[in-house]
Amino acid sequence: MSSIKVGIIGAAGYTGGELLRILIHHPGVEIVFANSQSQAGKPVYETHTDLLGDTDLVFTSELPFEKADVIFLCSGHGQSRKFLEQNPVPASLKIIDLSTDYRDESGGFIYGLPELNREKIRSADKIANPGCFATTIQLALLPLAQAGLLEEVHVSAITGSTGAGQALSPSTHFSWRNNNVSIYKAFTHQHLAEIRQSLNQLQNGFSEDINFLPYRGNFPRGIMANVYLNFEGSLEEALTLFETYYAAHPFTHISRRPIDVKQVVNSNKCILELQKQGKKLLITSITDNLLKGASGQAVQNMNLMFGLDEITGLHLKTISF
Repeated sequence: MSSIKVGIIGAAGYTGGELLRILIHHPGVEIVFANSQSQAGKPVYETHTDLLGDTDLVFTSELPFEKADVIFLCSGHGQSRKFLEQNPVPASLKIIDLSTDYRDESGGFIYGLPELNREKIRSADKIANPGCFATTIQLALLPLAQAGLLEEVHVSAITGSTGAGQALSPSTHFSWRNNNVSIYKAFTHQHLAEIRQSLNQLQNGFSEDINFLPYRGNFPRGIMANVYLNFEGSLEEALTLFETYYAAHPFTHISRRPIDVKQVVNSNKCILELQKQGKKLLITSITDNLLKGASGQAVQNMNLMFGLDEITGLHLKTISF
């Protein structure tokens, strides 16, 4: 097939930059515009300096929808809905939104977690890309939900500073964030709604508490979520359940050895490790918040929407050291 023509709205931010890094080298894509109101007229590599030598793209304030097959919305939460209200797009144009605005599947959007909705995504015209914490936590729980085994859930999870976006705030300044850890939005994080929505899709009527304690980490990127709940079976039974569920999903892997965040940074992977202590099953889940938690998963969704192998363009190298 001919190249997929892509437009990116909000291309100067973290998720927009990650999309550019992936799509510039994607064998089935042509980027036809990179929209940014604040950087219009400037070469992309002046903002995303690592792309010097990789692209001659220039940011534009224009919205040439007629040139594109799909657009990615990478503006802040609350902005996508406003954008689509102010800029009606052609009916033929596919949309992948990386904000929270349509994760309740309003407006004809499908929730874009491939490990849950792969077949729906294949036939969708509008995708609501999941949140980073939500992806990491859901992937730790989907096999249990499918088996109807969810009980009250406890989650302690830490994320890198890029999860807060590129706009400066007191808690993203280096002098505050470095050598520091803090908790925020305890039990009230905005991703809880989409997590519960997905779990109910597999375990109808699940209403137990999801006790979520999110932490800000003193590192740029990556998430580790430690999820635990009661589980009557053995560790081997749990491992079999997870390995069976994810056997057909190329980016989610089960490790039988201890895991660490560097194993997934700069990749579209989620790696899960299971431990059993008494009646408690602990599932540790790690992702890169900007890739499997955002832009990488968005490209995975695009691949599915256009009939490509979902791993296309996503053979990314982890940092290792």
